[in-house]
Amino acid sequence: MAAGTPLRREGDPAEVADLVAYLVSEESSFITGANIDVNGGLYFS
Repeated sequence: MAAGTPLRREGDPAEVADLVAYLVSEESSFITGANIDVNGGLYFS
């Protein structure tokens, strides 16, 4: 599966956790209604 992604590796749970931490922070307060893909570039919304 990893070889089939543009980044040539599997994702790490910490990478998803980093996004979640950002989204619950004040820094992301202006983001609304967004699709954020955490998939190594395999698919785009």
